[in-house]
Amino acid sequence: MNSMNRWKRILFFTIGFVLSACTPKQYVEQNAALIVFKTPTFKYADMGFIYRNKEEIKAEIYGSGQALMVLEISENNVCMSLLECMGKKSFNQKVLSALYPDEILDDIFRGKVIFNGAGLAKSSNGFTQNIIKENKYNIHYSVLNNEVIFRDTINTILIKIKKQ
Repeated sequence: MNSMNRWKRILFFTIGFVLSACTPKQYVEQNAALIVFKTPTFKYADMGFIYRNKEEIKAEIYGSGQALMVLEISENNVCMSLLECMGKKSFNQKVLSALYPDEILDDIFRGKVIFNGAGLAKSSNGFTQNIIKENKYNIHYSVLNNEVIFRDTINTILIKIKKQ
């Protein structure tokens, strides 16, 4: 009887584990937003949704009712439709700039300070940062009134998120 109960527990645990792995991710925050994501290799701009929880962010840009681009940022990886999932450093090298800190995309989509607060100017409705490294990047970043704008004129990158 004892070995029978043991097998039942093992079976119950295994089924529970498998089912929990298949459950959809739970996000604590969901916002409709205008999302612009322009780099030398990708250009997307349309309405979409941003989903957030403590561990990850998912951004979806729609056009004609279909997801044109899905971007998922987790603790260690960035997954983007049309690209394989890759580490944050690799994503920066291939899509943004190898000179950016690994966490920059996560920080932008969360509206957090970047580059350890370099060039930070706070205001009553958010903050701006101007970060320049000659011939490497010229970044203007602002988080003001439910709008995030990241622009690097040297690397021709624009990320804009305007929550609706």
